[in-house]
Amino acid sequence: MNEPQTNNYEFGEFRLCSVKRLLTKGDGEIIPLTPKVFELLLYLVRNNGRTLEKDELMRGVWTDTIVEESNLSQNISILRRVLGEKRDEHQFIVTVPGKGYKFVAPVSPKSEVQNPKPLEIPDAGLPIQDSSAADQKPKFKNRNRKNYVFAALVLLIAVGAAFYFWQMPAKSVSSIKTVAVLPFKPLVADNRDEALEMGMADTLIARLGGNREIIVRPLSSVRRFGNLEQDAQTAGRELGVDSVLDGNIQHWGDKIRVNVLLIRTADGAILWNGTFDEKFTDIFVVQDTISQKVAAALALRLSSDETNRLNKRGTENVEAYRFYLQGRYHALKVTPPEIRQGIGFYQQAIAADPLYALAFAGMAQAYAALPITSDVPPNEAFPQAKAAARKALEIDPNLAEAHMILGVVDFWFDWNWSDAEAELKKAIEINPNNADAHRFYAVLLTVLGRSDEALAEMETARQSDPLSLIVNALKAQAFFYAGRDAEAIEQSNRTLEIEPNFWIAHLMLARIYIRQNKFDEAILEANKAKEFSGGNSEAVSLAAYALAKSGRRDEALMMLEALKSKSNERYVPAYNIAMIYNGLGINPEALNQLEKSFQTHDARMILLKVEPKWDNLRDEPRFMDLMQRMKFDK
Repeated sequence: MNEPQTNNYEFGEFRLCSVKRLLTKGDGEIIPLTPKVFELLLYLVRNNGRTLEKDELMRGVWTDTIVEESNLSQNISILRRVLGEKRDEHQFIVTVPGKGYKFVAPVSPKSEVQNPKPLEIPDAGLPIQDSSAADQKPKFKNRNRKNYVFAALVLLIAVGAAFYFWQMPAKSVSSIKTVAVLPFKPLVADNRDEALEMGMADTLIARLGGNREIIVRPLSSVRRFGNLEQDAQTAGRELGVDSVLDGNIQHWGDKIRVNVLLIRTADGAILWNGTFDEKFTDIFVVQDTISQKVAAALALRLSSDETNRLNKRGTENVEAYRFYLQGRYHALKVTPPEIRQGIGFYQQAIAADPLYALAFAGMAQAYAALPITSDVPPNEAFPQAKAAARKALEIDPNLAEAHMILGVVDFWFDWNWSDAEAELKKAIEINPNNADAHRFYAVLLTVLGRSDEALAEMETARQSDPLSLIVNALKAQAFFYAGRDAEAIEQSNRTLEIEPNFWIAHLMLARIYIRQNKFDEAILEANKAKEFSGGNSEAVSLAAYALAKSGRRDEALMMLEALKSKSNERYVPAYNIAMIYNGLGINPEALNQLEKSFQTHDARMILLKVEPKWDNLRDEPRFMDLMQRMKFDK
């Protein structure tokens, strides 16, 4: 390619100077670019109107480095944001399918690039000189030596200030209060390691989330943005955050490559970027560096404790860390087979590092999820959860996740309300940004009848994790048990806008419609909950209860017998069978089943105080005795 004679170009409202390596806009506003993004823009501009194949661009820009095609597409995406191109607009850069890219905006060579307006120094009478005119001697007229020295000093200060501001982001970062760390993406799409991609984000979320200056969106909100084509700025807007950390990661043999960008959501400006080529055994060093650089880019003022959390490593054992990532990846899918697979990986992580507190805490959370979501016997899973959480706290007494799970077991299994509240408050004190801890605390407050506190706590969880399905659904539950049905319906529908097939939101609507005697609507929603959950027994019991209350007793009895038959094959919570008997008006058998539920410590018994379907039994001596044994009225 023949090098053009000029080094200055104008296109649209932009001016590009290859000598000073400056991109300016309008009256001289400097647009900061990373070196490779600048080189890419310059190459495109110098070849405007010509289709440039991807290989040519990669050879021309990354002359000294072997890169993947995703590096090019990522930098093209950055350029489009910098130039102000909106989605599907091609004012400057056009993608030529199957080939490469073309710069299509008209380009005019210029003799000079417009500079920022000179800074006038009245005392010296001198403008700051253009740094490109280095071979020209300044001409000072009628100035004595004192003025000359003063002018030189001013010039030195101005140059230093210009360099300082060139290094800074275009706008202040002081307004950034919320951050999302997106799931990392592979550099090569055919060579994915989703557990590592998700786990890298999860680790950075945990590190950055341990301070009080910013809110970091939890994994439950960001994991849906792991699509390979996901635009970081769009994800940031949907998540309602001020900035997004977006990255690529690839693992080959004993090597990893990591590319990271910290992007401001409002305008797509790059606040920081970094590239790492390391051995996989150095992944913790990479995480340390990214955490520190992001904190610095956001100008976070960290206490010594927060600094320690920023740099805290769960383990120094890379093998244990890989098993832990696999455990998180599977357990967070929250289906019985996946949870059990996750527990297996946590056990391998602990075998590799018996002092890995986070692995014990992860295993505790997985065990605790089984009775709540999956019709697993409580006495099979909750004691395992408690033992793992206690072991985690023996290793690390300040692990918020372990305190949280102890609190969950305290109220879902042991019905020890005061200890549960103490543990959940401790988890929140350690990590105020932990949306799960706020969520579980809100559930505890709900079942104790402290509705106003519960709603406030659930809203805190929702603000921290706005796209979490379970947080949004449980906020509807808090409204329901506060007697605010209209708001509960509205909140359930908002949840279904995020995910139309989320079964717990349909379950919540069924409960509301039953209280409103809208039994046809309740049956419809309960059946949806049953379908989308894969046959959850609570959904079945709600449908049968609504059938019984609507006068369709034969259908309700058939569903009752089917559920009882199933209980001979696997665990079915007696609480759910009691609900159907109650709907049928067979109160003695309903109380028998509630007693059985008490004996097995069924997790659903925590609703006994607030659930309106039991209102007809509240004056029954056996029911009052159950309430007393569960310590509800103390």
